[in-house]
Amino acid sequence: MKVTATVDRLRRAGVEVIDFGAGEPDFPTPNPVKVAAHDALDHDFTKYTPPSGIAELRRAVADRYRADYGVDYKDREVIITAGGKQALYNTAMTLFGPGDEVITHAPYWPTLTEQIKMADAIPVLVRTHADDGFAIHAQAILDAVTPRTRGIIVNSPCNPTGALIAETELAAIGETAARQGIWVITDLCYEKLIYDKVPHNLPGVLARTCRDQAILCGSASKAYSMTGWRCGWAIGPTNAIAAAGALQSHSTSNVTSITQKAVVQALTGSQAPVQEMLDEYRSRRDQLHAWLSADSRLRCRKPAGAFYMFVDVSDVLSLEGLRTTVDFADALLEEQRVALTPGEAFDAPGFIRISYATSIENLREGSSRLLSFVRAHAPSAAATR
Repeated sequence: MKVTATVDRLRRAGVEVIDFGAGEPDFPTPNPVKVAAHDALDHDFTKYTPPSGIAELRRAVADRYRADYGVDYKDREVIITAGGKQALYNTAMTLFGPGDEVITHAPYWPTLTEQIKMADAIPVLVRTHADDGFAIHAQAILDAVTPRTRGIIVNSPCNPTGALIAETELAAIGETAARQGIWVITDLCYEKLIYDKVPHNLPGVLARTCRDQAILCGSASKAYSMTGWRCGWAIGPTNAIAAAGALQSHSTSNVTSITQKAVVQALTGSQAPVQEMLDEYRSRRDQLHAWLSADSRLRCRKPAGAFYMFVDVSDVLSLEGLRTTVDFADALLEEQRVALTPGEAFDAPGFIRISYATSIENLREGSSRLLSFVRAHAPSAAATR
C-alpha cells in the first residue's frame, strides 16, 4: 500500500513510473459482472441487506465450492464480507483471544500477523526456505504447537512466494488439529491462480479431516478482477460463522448491495475469464523469469501460484552495501523509476516482490531497468547464466 501511494504521488507529479508493486489484477472486471451491477442499480437494489449477505450470494458461494472442490456447505455456514481481508479479520477476532498462540508460515502477508495481534493473541512464525521452494511442511508447523495453540493459518497459494501446500501436508495438519481442538484457517484468495494441474483441493482435505474446526476464507478480488468491489467470504461451521456475523452486524454490516449482485454473476456465470487471466499470467511469469535469469544475482524460481516473482537480491545488497531491500527499493525507484515491494514487508530480508499483474510491455521495460540497476550497483561482480 505504501508503494502504491508513492507511485500515485509521483504520477500525479508527472513522473513516469513502472509499477511492480500492485497486488491486484490489471484486467478489467468481466463485462457480465458489470452488467449485473448495472441491473441491480436499474432495479433499485440499493437498500440494506442482511448483515451476513443475501441468501442468493451465500448459496452461490456454497455452490461454487461444491462444484470446484466437492464440499457441501449450507447457506448458514457462509458469511459475505468486505473482501478476503474482512473474512480473515472476523475469524481472528471471534476465534482468538489474549494468550492464544496462532501459527502461520513466513514469509507471510503482513495482515495475517497484525490481525492475530489485534485479537491480543500471539503470532508464532514457522520459516519456509527459498532452497525448498518456500514449501509449507506439516511437521514444521506441528512442531510449533504448544498447549496454548488456538489456531493455524495457511495461505496457499502464498503471497508473496507463490508457493502451494501439498494436500498431504495439509491433511497431516488437519488430523492433528482435529485431535487437539485447534482451528485451521485457510487464506484462499489466490485459489484460482494455480498454473499447473497439481492436486490442491484444500477445502476437500479440511472437510475430510477437521470440518468442525476449519474456516475457508476466499475472495472475488483476484479471481474475477474485482479488487475495488470489496467482496469476500468465510465458510465454516455454523457457530463460528454466526459469531462472525454478530461481529460484522455491529461493525460494517452488509457488503454493498450492488457488489453482492455482481459477485453472484461472477460465481454462477462463465468461468472462462478466470482461465483467460490465468493463461496470460502464466505467459508473463515465464517471460519475466527468463528476463531476470539473465543475471545470476537475481535468484528466483517460477511461482506455482498467485502473480508475484519473489526474488533473492541479497548478493546485490552485500556488494553494494545497501542495508536492506527497503534501501534497494528506494534507490531503484529514485534512479530507474521502477516500484516494487521490499522483502522486509513480508519478514523476508534480502528479497523483493515483483508483481507481474501488469502488461508485458511494462514487464519488459521494468526488468530491463532493474537489470541496469543491478549492473550499475555491482559492476565488479557482473555474472550471467
